[in-house]
Amino acid sequence: MAAHYDVLIVGGGIAGLSLASALAGSCSVALVEAEQELAYHTSSRSARQLIPSYGPDVVRELTVRTLELIAARDAELPESVLTPRSFMLIGTEESVRAEASGHMNPITHDRALELCPALVPGAFSAAGLDTGSFACNAPLLLEDHRQRAEAAGADIITGARVHSAQRLGSGWEIGAGQEAFEAGVLVNAAGAWADELAVISGVEKLGLQPYRRTAAIVDVEHPLPGHSPMVAAADHTFYFRPEGTEVLISPSETVPSGPEDARPRPGVIERLIVELNQLTTLGIRGVRTAWTGLRTEAADGVPVAGFDAEAPGFYWLAGQGGYGFQTSSAMAELAAAQILAGPGAGHSAGQGAGHRPGAAQHPASRTAEALAATRWSIRR
Repeated sequence: MAAHYDVLIVGGGIAGLSLASALAGSCSVALVEAEQELAYHTSSRSARQLIPSYGPDVVRELTVRTLELIAARDAELPESVLTPRSFMLIGTEESVRAEASGHMNPITHDRALELCPALVPGAFSAAGLDTGSFACNAPLLLEDHRQRAEAAGADIITGARVHSAQRLGSGWEIGAGQEAFEAGVLVNAAGAWADELAVISGVEKLGLQPYRRTAAIVDVEHPLPGHSPMVAAADHTFYFRPEGTEVLISPSETVPSGPEDARPRPGVIERLIVELNQLTTLGIRGVRTAWTGLRTEAADGVPVAGFDAEAPGFYWLAGQGGYGFQTSSAMAELAAAQILAGPGAGHSAGQGAGHRPGAAQHPASRTAEALAATRWSIRR
């Protein structure tokens, strides 16, 4: 006997969980996750930094709204998800100027060395600083979304990989694990597997591409002060930040991959350690742990959110491209508004109930307009 829900979300990462918490209480919601635990793949392998100056214009807009929403929630929690931690970009004058946004201000070479004394003076010639950046307690944020969703009546089922999905009357019939579901709306929040879910559902793929990104926690001879900024190369060759008395490092690689449980490839972290031991005085001595996550992107690099015009009731929430946490709350706010309004409402769904001409624009509508300004349709 199939269980009936208004909305079935496929994917238990930050995208799916944040949407479940945004929707629950307004309609009946179930979330299914293929793995035995939530946030097993990319969402558990995050750099845990929300950076308003990082990414394309639309991503930066989504980040600002996400920070607003998380900060409002932090006021209600005994422990904060967000902790201020600046983000510093280093490189040549040209590369820093090309990557800096309105959220980042240029700083002098001497000021950059004050903020991060571990940098070798000759390793860079220019720097920019984003003081509106925050460290993100990703496990706490994920758990808060889960608790809020379940407290509002959402059902969350793990170990339930979707193996079938088809249109049935005005909704969808879905098989996941040993369970059967019927839902009016099927949300594709399957991350690197989003195109695979589309194929199972008989929906045309969007051509979403997963990319590898490796990181490691390393032991160092000279730990960074706890207040040190996250430091990234403007040419996208590395970033590092403090992690207690250790340091998190990444080569920032963008290597195409299929959807998989990604693992670090031999030599990737080792080569970065050699480079960082030349560019800094950290004195990296060894690797405690390393991991690889998948950043899944659309061809234009813009996150995908919206009903599929060719598949009624099929909603895409995918292609966050490594910006999942920093766009998650804004994307969930928008997606929830659009799903509750229904497919015919279009972007105006973001205006929310009670919108009237001349009224202050709802933040979800701002998010919708930011996305629409870049992509008129998810099949553009």
